Amino acid sequence: MKRVVVLSDIQAPSHDGRAISALQEFVEDFEPDEIYCVGDEADSPEPSRWNRGRAGEYARTLQSGLDKTANIMQGFKEALGDKPFHVMRSNHGDRIAHYIDKYAPALASLRELEYERLLRYDENDIKFHDRIWSFAPGWALAHGDEGNLIQTSGGTALSLAKRIGLSVVCGHTHRQGIQHSHTGYNGRVNQRLFGVEVGHLMDLNKADYLKTGGANWQQGFGILYIRRTNVTPVTVPIIGRSFTVEGETYAW
Repeated sequence: MKRVVVLSDIQAPSHDGRAISALQEFVEDFEPDEIYCVGDEADSPEPSRWNRGRAGEYARTLQSGLDKTANIMQGFKEALGDKPFHVMRSNHGDRIAHYIDKYAPALASLRELEYERLLRYDENDIKFHDRIWSFAPGWALAHGDEGNLIQTSGGTALSLAKRIGLSVVCGHTHRQGIQHSHTGYNGRVNQRLFGVEVGHLMDLNKADYLKTGGANWQQGFGILYIRRTNVTPVTVPIIGRSFTVEGETYAW
């Protein structure tokens, strides 16, 4: 049995620091075999198209946000130890490269501006995936923006699963849930597809775009129990500044 902790969208520096600290403590205690991150670990709002020509583009805060992200990811790696740590590409992670490609293409070939280097993944032995990654037979890790956005928890992941023919674990939606699509005949199942969305690890008070409205978002993360070709996904909600896994509660 392999146990994997799946980190949801962190979006540092808009992250929930106390939730992150509790989750790092949990990883150290739980001793999973691997960690997967669905992406959007860095928010990187400065080069986003939403800030183009606005004050945020000139805020000169991008480096500090990336430093916070790198420190968070390094903390998870230290809690995990010498075991595999995989991170998925994401739309927020792509922002810097897209900005360079559009407004400073002469800088595009600079290795030091590659996302993995900016977040020190090469130094910390963290594997970065630039496309959908199959981590087990019939299962894939994605960010979630590769498909259509569905407004029900688990729906975006399941929609992408139907498109690629593999069960999908993803983030992007900030929702948490599991949906199923199984087909069969004559009492036999011939295909099982799961769509798993793992939520977010943000501090909603730091999200300026939520100050004038609400969102159907759920804070939490995921766990995968992998036995040979069988994968059992579990979503772990964070409710009331606490979460519980296998009878153990972490609170702050």
